[in-house]
Amino acid sequence: MPEIKERPILFSAPMVRAILEGRKTVTRREVKPQPPEGHKWRGWVVDSTCSREIGTASWGDGTGALQRNSVYARCPYGKPGDRLWVRETWSADAQVDSIAPRDLSQGEPIHYAADGAARQTGCAMIKPGKGRPSIHMPRWVSRILLEITAVRVERLQDGEGETAFESRYIAEGINRIHQGDGDYAFHPFKSEPGPGNWTDPFDAWRELWVGINGAESWNSDPWVWVVEFKRVTP
Repeated sequence: MPEIKERPILFSAPMVRAILEGRKTVTRREVKPQPPEGHKWRGWVVDSTCSREIGTASWGDGTGALQRNSVYARCPYGKPGDRLWVRETWSADAQVDSIAPRDLSQGEPIHYAADGAARQTGCAMIKPGKGRPSIHMPRWVSRILLEITAVRVERLQDGEGETAFESRYIAEGINRIHQGDGDYAFHPFKSEPGPGNWTDPFDAWRELWVGINGAESWNSDPWVWVVEFKRVTP
């Protein structure tokens, strides 16, 4: 039985909440580096340990080299069946604020900033300490484990023009807000009717991407890894 590989992945607080609520089942991450101009993606690579020529069924030599009008690549997030453990903003008890994350005892109570949840591990939390960045979250602190179900490559804005029913971006955790009379609005962060909501989920997706990656990234319409996942028990 092949070993299941695990890799860390960072998510912001709104996206953590979307995962916990079952609204987010896919993430898009920019392909780095982008293919040179004149080269085309004709498919995708789902194995992160070796490379394959895009658009063919044959495996490459593992060099990651570019060939004429084709691209070799490796998906840094893995392949279907691999797992991603989520890093998010967190804190331990205030009494251990001076201790580095790598030196914390695994019996420490943990507070998760995204939704205020706490892991007590048999002792009462006196007071949540300083916020610790997601990048500094050890594996044992992570409470969310995801299993990759599919990987592909597409342009960031490929889904423009899809109907709300068809939109591929709602699975990014976009809030679907009932407006009455069967109508819906969409927003990446808000979940209630009101000003600032969008009638098209594509616009809500744009607001989400720009908020994380900036307007320049959106305007360049980069190739992105599309990683679909399901939540599993840690």
